[in-house]
Amino acid sequence: MTSDFQILKRLYKDYTQKYVKKIIVSVFFTVLLAGSTSAVAYLLDPAIKQLFIEQKKHLILVIPFLIVLAFAVKAASLYIAKVLMIRVAADVTKDIQFDVFSSILNADTKLIENKHSGYFISNISNDVGMITNLVSTVILNFFKDSLTLIGLLSVMFYQNWKLTLFAIIMIPIASVAAKTLGKRIGKVTNQQMQKAGRVNAYLMEILKNHKLAKIFQRENYEHERANRMIEDLKDSSRKINEVFIRPSPIMELLTGIMIALLIYVSADLISKNELEVSNFFSFLAAMMLAYQPVRSLATLNIAIQQGLEGAKSVLPLIDHVPEVQDKKGSKELVVDKGEIKFEKIDFNYTKDGPIVLNSVDLNIPGQKMTALVGHSGAGKSTVLNLIPRFYNADAGDIKIDNQSIYNSSIYSLRKNISLVSQDTTLFDDTILNNIAYANLSASTEEIEEAAKYSFASEFIEKLPNKYDTLIGENGVRLSGGEKQRLSIARAILKKSPIILLDEATSSLDAETESKIQKAISFLTKGRTTIVIAHRLSTILNSDLIYVVDKGKVIDSGKHDELMKTSETYKNFYNKQLKRS
Repeated sequence: MTSDFQILKRLYKDYTQKYVKKIIVSVFFTVLLAGSTSAVAYLLDPAIKQLFIEQKKHLILVIPFLIVLAFAVKAASLYIAKVLMIRVAADVTKDIQFDVFSSILNADTKLIENKHSGYFISNISNDVGMITNLVSTVILNFFKDSLTLIGLLSVMFYQNWKLTLFAIIMIPIASVAAKTLGKRIGKVTNQQMQKAGRVNAYLMEILKNHKLAKIFQRENYEHERANRMIEDLKDSSRKINEVFIRPSPIMELLTGIMIALLIYVSADLISKNELEVSNFFSFLAAMMLAYQPVRSLATLNIAIQQGLEGAKSVLPLIDHVPEVQDKKGSKELVVDKGEIKFEKIDFNYTKDGPIVLNSVDLNIPGQKMTALVGHSGAGKSTVLNLIPRFYNADAGDIKIDNQSIYNSSIYSLRKNISLVSQDTTLFDDTILNNIAYANLSASTEEIEEAAKYSFASEFIEKLPNKYDTLIGENGVRLSGGEKQRLSIARAILKKSPIILLDEATSSLDAETESKIQKAISFLTKGRTTIVIAHRLSTILNSDLIYVVDKGKVIDSGKHDELMKTSETYKNFYNKQLKRS
């Protein structure tokens, strides 16, 4: 397990070191801040002695001016130091969040699917915020309060070293309290992070399934669930805040006791002429001003523990090494005919889970359409997911034009593949940008041409803003058929030689069905196409059909052949015939 010191060292090296110049400048201003704060306490000595006791009139403007100057330097220094660290914090936040985003983009599909998206959002927002607080606010407060405390202690020693030794007994007591509270805050912070992620995940589920909650009249049920989760989060947040303020009453009590004892001791020293009244008030002012940095330093360990907990959650995500990545010396995949071969492929999603594909052999001819048919859960979608390497096979090899995809670069592999899924995914953006996602350098004419051949232009031209129409989250403002046509347009624009098509099972009206079939025909013409077939027309038009059942290929051939030789295919076909 990585130690706290190693985490701090990593955060400095990766995220803070590059901004060390700004931090040094900020520290310089904290030195001025410490000096000006100490000067305020020191100036009370001559102010009382020379203005009130000795009544030196020539200093009646000088000393007040110096006090105002000290406060002005203190205010300016604090402002500049904080602004610099705010900028460092913003830069560090950007760097960490970018690394998290990059890691998520490059992560294995398994990782994304095994963790709810709400927890990723919590990592990026909540957990990163804790780390930023550690590498910015904690650094500033450490230097600001430490230097200020040193300056004020110097003033106190100058005024009376005996009283100072008596007064600094509060520092180790505060340190012990801070260490104890720091251990407690780590555990509570971890619980709060988990509960914040759970609330984020639940909110996303409600936003996605709000219609479901309404139609099944589950508003009261969801209100109760939401109340329980938010109540748990509230309890965790309350505990953190309570831990934060625990040092306050301790410090208040200590300060009260110290002041009372100091007044007693000082009165005795003054009566013996070992301490002047002006020295006492200067000393008292310095001690009172020292209260804030001591209290702040006492709670610094709490902020450090919170930041470390945030780092323990975020850094493993940043450090995630994808299972699916290029091999050393991987080559560019060159696609000619686009023939695809599966050679003894085994696959399962988890080590302890059921086998999804078992010794699967496929010979998919290039530039032709091959259909995969079978019951739900047979392994058809897994076959499609293995070709672009969303997952790696556990055993066996997949070749395209006799080139192993595992010895080819992932970029060159996916560059030659288009995927049209039944679960159409669109961005909350314009129609133009959604189509152009397949080819960011495509011209407007090429995008409109792709829309034309996918029959998407028919409904696009009827919209008020046409291609500049915003379609909402995942295309919520479009019908199912319209979303499918945009998905096909995107694949047409990519112009890849291999098409992976998972036909939508949702029923469409006859006219929309016809248009989508024509769009698919244009998309797949002269291209290697593997389709998970649900429509009879697709099955009948396929050049080759593979029958998949329980993770195995049990039959293959053309429709007429399979109707004679495969009982499984015949039953499947008859069921599809009844549905049509």
